Amino acid sequence: MTDEKITYDDIKNYEKLFTLAPSFLLERWAKKNTNMVSKFESRVQDQLHKLNDGNKRKLDLILNSPVEDLQAIMADAYEKSNKKQYKILANPKYMEFIELNLDEIRKMV
Repeated sequence: MTDEKITYDDIKNYEKLFTLAPSFLLERWAKKNTNMVSKFESRVQDQLHKLNDGNKRKLDLILNSPVEDLQAIMADAYEKSNKKQYKILANPKYMEFIELNLDEIRKMV
């Protein structure tokens, strides 16, 4: 694989997904370490089936990236967009929430 990295531009393409849940709900779910993938399993499966090869490579990069790296991208996205959802996802205390949900996606893939 190349040295391809996930960037803010990649995140920006999916901003609607990241901001689908109001920030107060996202934070509540993150605090409770909620398995969001299982809550929206059919929607996630549907989206996975629609991925083109480029998007599959990006997903693979995400699934194989350390959570710290992903949270750094979320922090950058928050700085550039001021979307509170990114700030929540960048918070180190929610690493377990992110890892849990990434694991659930890995099982589906």
